Amino acid sequence: MPAAPLPLRKRAGYFVSNLLFRGLIGAGLLLPYHWRVPAMGWVVSRVLAPLAGWRARVRTNLAHVMPDLPEEEVRRICRAAPDNAGRTLIEIYSGDSFKARAVNAPITGPGLAALEEARKTGRPVILVTGHFGNYDAVRASLIARGHNMGALYRAMRNPYFNAHYVRAISAIGEPMFLQGPTGMKQLVKHLRAGGVLGILTDLNNLSGEALDFFGKPAMTSMITAELALKYDAALIPVYAVRQDNGLDFEIIAQAPITPTDAKTMTQDVNHQLEALVRENIGQWFWIHRRWKSK
Repeated sequence: MPAAPLPLRKRAGYFVSNLLFRGLIGAGLLLPYHWRVPAMGWVVSRVLAPLAGWRARVRTNLAHVMPDLPEEEVRRICRAAPDNAGRTLIEIYSGDSFKARAVNAPITGPGLAALEEARKTGRPVILVTGHFGNYDAVRASLIARGHNMGALYRAMRNPYFNAHYVRAISAIGEPMFLQGPTGMKQLVKHLRAGGVLGILTDLNNLSGEALDFFGKPAMTSMITAELALKYDAALIPVYAVRQDNGLDFEIIAQAPITPTDAKTMTQDVNHQLEALVRENIGQWFWIHRRWKSK
């Protein structure tokens, strides 16, 4: 069934906000890469985040899961999380300059050997990741290494922004599978052919299960584990950790999740992501409403 047309007022709001973002991105792209990435991080952290209420949301999330965190550390994370989000945004639009950084990123961890073994045997692989560091660095790196890697993505609410955003992420590598019935059919065909699939798993999902994340129940989709079990795919958590210079990455491929049942496997993913976030706490997307309940 086609989506209902947007009300005029909402459509106008989306149009104006998209113009602002397009202008910001366009201005950033005029700068050399090593200036534009920190500059966009600064603008998002120091200008947009306070205006959009993102700092308040970061504070709310931190108070929910880590109420004893010192105030100085809370303030640091309130700056660092939007800064990483701004850097990630402009990197996605930076084309070959970003891909060159991703391709040069070292890949460490036991999951790399499992990934290469799966390629030799033709076994499908699901790389489960999250809004941490820059998740598209993983995709760019593995595509450059010859892996047949696709990704599942969710359309943005703003249709004007979504149009150029999809072009930008598609330029990093294809295939891309839009969340929905058609995308799921394409995704399954890709897995059955022994492909590699990337899925972000740390968004709030009210149709998922209430699993532990930072000691609190968080509604979590189990689609990654369910697909892995159904199609005998290796389920490997993989993350791109931003390095101290703010421009480069280390890609960490964690050990494959042991096949058991979908709930246990997904909880293992949550625990491993939490441990990584605690080590690099400013690189996770504390801006979103991860702990919304039904």
